[in-house]
Amino acid sequence: MPLPATVDATRLLLAEGGYVADKALATTIHLALTMGRPLFLEGEPGTGKTEIAKVLAAQLPRRLVRLQCYDGLDLSAAAYEWNHARQLMAIRLAEAAGERDRAAMERGIYAPEFLQERPLLSAITGEPAVLLIDELDRADEPFEAFLLEVLADFQITIPELGTVKAVVPPVVIITSNRTREVHDAIRRRCLYHWVDYPDAARERAILKLRAPAIPQTLSAQVVTFVQALREGDYFKLPGVAETIDWANALAALDAVELEPGVVDETLGVLLKYQDDITKLRGDEAERLIREATGQ
Repeated sequence: MPLPATVDATRLLLAEGGYVADKALATTIHLALTMGRPLFLEGEPGTGKTEIAKVLAAQLPRRLVRLQCYDGLDLSAAAYEWNHARQLMAIRLAEAAGERDRAAMERGIYAPEFLQERPLLSAITGEPAVLLIDELDRADEPFEAFLLEVLADFQITIPELGTVKAVVPPVVIITSNRTREVHDAIRRRCLYHWVDYPDAARERAILKLRAPAIPQTLSAQVVTFVQALREGDYFKLPGVAETIDWANALAALDAVELEPGVVDETLGVLLKYQDDITKLRGDEAERLIREATGQ
C-alpha cells in the first residue's frame, strides 16, 4: 500500500486504525514515513506510543516486528544468533564423510541457513515491516550502540557473513518512557516527538472510537474525572489505556454516571499502586465526581 501523501491522509489513516492523533503528531509521523527516517517517541507510560506502531503496521499494512527492550538485552537476542547445535552437527557430518579441510568446514558452517534471525535482522529481510523498538530506556546504555547501524543505514554487519542491507527499509518506531536519557547518537538519527496525555476533547474522541458502547454522559464524566486526576500528585497517573479500561469496567457494571460507591470499587482499574488508590478513595474521589457531574 502506498504511504499517505499528506498530513491529513496520515491522520485519517491513523483514525481508521482506531488512533486519534493531533495535528503535530500526525505531521511528525507523516514526515518520518515520507523521509524514511526512524521516529523516536518519548512520553509517560500509557500515552499511546506503542499503539502508533501497531496501527501503522495494520493500516499500511506491513509485518509488525517488535523488539521489547529489557535490562541485559544483547545482540544475540536483538539481532541474530548462530545455531550452534546445527553447526556442530554439520561439522560432525562433514568429518564422517571424510572432509579434512578445516577452513572449508568453518566457511561452510557460517552460511545463512545456520543463522537465526532476531527482530532487528528480521525487520530488514523479507517482506516490508514496521520495526517497533519498545521501551528503549529499559535496555542498558551500551546496547544503543548496536542500533546505530540499523537506524542510519538499515543494515546489519555480521562479521562471519558480511553486511545484510534492507531491500525495503522498515518503518522504525522507537519508544521511551524516559526512565533514563537515551544517548544523543540515537536521537540524531531519528525524528522526535513527545507524546503527552491527550486534552479532554481528544480523549473524548478516543473513547468514542475505542469504546463506542459507553453512554455519552458517562464517557464525558469519565474524561473529566481522569483529566482532573492527572493534575494531582500521584505516583503513576492513568494513561489513555486506563481511561478506556475504566470506562468499559463502569459500563460492565451497568453504571450510567459516576457515583462514589462504584468509583471506589473500580479504582484498581484506573490506578495501579495501592498508595495512589488510598489517597484518592473517599473524599478526594467524591470531590472529583462532583466536578465531573457538575453537582
